[in-house]
Amino acid sequence: MGRRKVEIRRIADKSSRQVTFSKRRGGLMKKARELAVLCDVDVALVVFSSRGKLYEFCSGDSFTKILERYHNYFAEAETSKDAKTVEGNGSEDVVYSSYPEIVQIVQRYLRGPDIEKMSVTDLVQLEQHKLDLER
Repeated sequence: MGRRKVEIRRIADKSSRQVTFSKRRGGLMKKARELAVLCDVDVALVVFSSRGKLYEFCSGDSFTKILERYHNYFAEAETSKDAKTVEGNGSEDVVYSSYPEIVQIVQRYLRGPDIEKMSVTDLVQLEQHKLDLER
């Protein structure tokens, strides 16, 4: 039995989707750990499940330090360019969120969903973010 190419689209069956998420999340965490060890780089990985559960990996001393480095890099790149892209190794990587947005999202999930204190705009943004991740 050989491997076959998987069509990248949302898995319709909820149970199969959860199993695939669990397996691929584990593989992603393993790859992040390997990249950090083999290449001696700092890696921070945040994954939110469809149910809002947080999974994270940090290879360095603290997640906050890596986010601060990201913020500094983003701030420098933003001052040198007005565009929303950052150059790296000859290719362009899209920057999806600013540092304050990332910190807010991570802190919100670390504390747990406190829906009573969230505004309607925050709820809509979280729902849209969730839908974007599922695509």
